[in-house]
Amino acid sequence: MFWVNGQPASMISLSDRSFQYGDGCFTTILTKEGVAQHWPLHIKRMQACLDRLVIKSPDWNQVKVWVDQAALKDSLAGIKLHVSRGEGGRGYNPTGVDSVTTTISHFSYPSHYLDWQEKGVDLGICGYKLGIMPLLAGHKHNNRLEQVLLRGEMERVGCQDGVVMNIYDHVVETTMANLFWSKHDILYTPSLASSGVAGVIRRMILKDAQVSGIEVSIGEFSLDHLICADEVFMTNSILGVAPVRKIDRSHFPIGAITRRFQENLNS
Repeated sequence: MFWVNGQPASMISLSDRSFQYGDGCFTTILTKEGVAQHWPLHIKRMQACLDRLVIKSPDWNQVKVWVDQAALKDSLAGIKLHVSRGEGGRGYNPTGVDSVTTTISHFSYPSHYLDWQEKGVDLGICGYKLGIMPLLAGHKHNNRLEQVLLRGEMERVGCQDGVVMNIYDHVVETTMANLFWSKHDILYTPSLASSGVAGVIRRMILKDAQVSGIEVSIGEFSLDHLICADEVFMTNSILGVAPVRKIDRSHFPIGAITRRFQENLNS
């Protein structure tokens, strides 16, 4: 079921700029018994993207009311919150478009995610590469064509997900999650200054590591660096933390660091 500006709806205007140009942003939020998890962090990332796109912010207090009404009451479920600049404008020109459209939908929790969290995920390696776009890097804007192509590529070869690199062959993420790996007690994760999406759980893992005194290295890493890891895990807001047990033909144990972050996230 969908809601547009708080009202149940099954359609949206053809002149909406998200449909026309991908002009907006979105986030997906885990809900537990109808309660949105990590709401302040989701709004912080949405606000950062809206500021970058120079889109007027909705009334976040009102949006929270709509989200609470839309959320399923299941023990675990999800919400997609999507903000568009609105309708109109002359071509690409957004001047004068200042009435944002907020769309909300709910969905059931993907049952296989529980299996991934416990047993791990097998990853392929994507042949398609992400472009370099510092202006939008880190933000979850509404134009996700790169991810559509990458996900389709992994589906065609029968992989659960895949490691994604940029055109300089630096590891960025998976098609749906952020990546972390550990080597000699150092936690590594790719820089997202040029490509990729900075997820809410990624932010929480980095804060947890800092508080716990775990050394973290954020940078540009090759696939070989990742493959040499002691353990690997992936994160997103719905999945949480899931171990990676295999990348292509390389195998990894489900290690203590991965389980530690899982436990801390769920505590």
